[in-house]
Amino acid sequence: MFDQLPPEIREHLDALLPTFVEHGLSMLSAIVILIAGFWFAGKARVWTIAGIARIPGIDEMLQNFFGTMVRYLVLIFTVLAVLAKFGVQTASLIALLGAAGLAVGLALQGTLSNVAAGVMLLIFRPFRSGHYVEIGGIAGTVKLLSLFTTELTTPDNVQIFVPNSQIWGQAVRNFSFHATRRVDFSFGISYADDIGKAMDAIRAEFEAEPRCLKEPEPFLGVGSLGDSSVNITARVWSATSDYWPLKFELTRRVKERFDAEGITIPFPARTVYTGKD
Repeated sequence: MFDQLPPEIREHLDALLPTFVEHGLSMLSAIVILIAGFWFAGKARVWTIAGIARIPGIDEMLQNFFGTMVRYLVLIFTVLAVLAKFGVQTASLIALLGAAGLAVGLALQGTLSNVAAGVMLLIFRPFRSGHYVEIGGIAGTVKLLSLFTTELTTPDNVQIFVPNSQIWGQAVRNFSFHATRRVDFSFGISYADDIGKAMDAIRAEFEAEPRCLKEPEPFLGVGSLGDSSVNITARVWSATSDYWPLKFELTRRVKERFDAEGITIPFPARTVYTGKD
């Protein structure tokens, strides 16, 4: 069929054939490099995380951060290698990308501030993966710190993404940082009840509970004199993981102890005068 073509067309095809072959090979090489680059970028991220995980004291958030950075670097070199296969001058392209990056950076100051805040959070590490924190009124367990956002999961299992810049610019309350926490209670008793007897009942429940730490010692005192009750402030220390279970359990047990010993917990009451004798 090729021999049946006119001589002029065959001459043009013969002249263009090396170009087609050259560009075809370049295209094939670019596709191979692109596929291999994306595959290696994923593997490099996994290898980086696994390597950093062997270092003592490096938490999961830092592992994921460096893994993601390595993946992006591999992808950048992959794109540059693909462009080089088509004869693109990468040096001038890098300079052009630098100028474009400056312009984009000015336009995306908020996004880049999230990245900078993410780096600062990883350096100073005010929290780690698994810590329960409160940031700007949002409380939850830290699941992941990425380049742009921090992922939290609330106690009722709702996923929340908080921009890193908002975290870095606000106070962070970390409830899991220390191994122990103080559990505060306030128990109201009637003015007619014996304060010492009520305190002895509370102290007995504290001493009977193994999750209550002996040091620091529990504290009991009269916190305030309310309109209808004498409010006893009680404080005890426990392991951080025992905070809520202990608070719920002791509140119930002290109420049952008060009932057993005849100590009343008053409630507000009002006397209404109708104006009639």
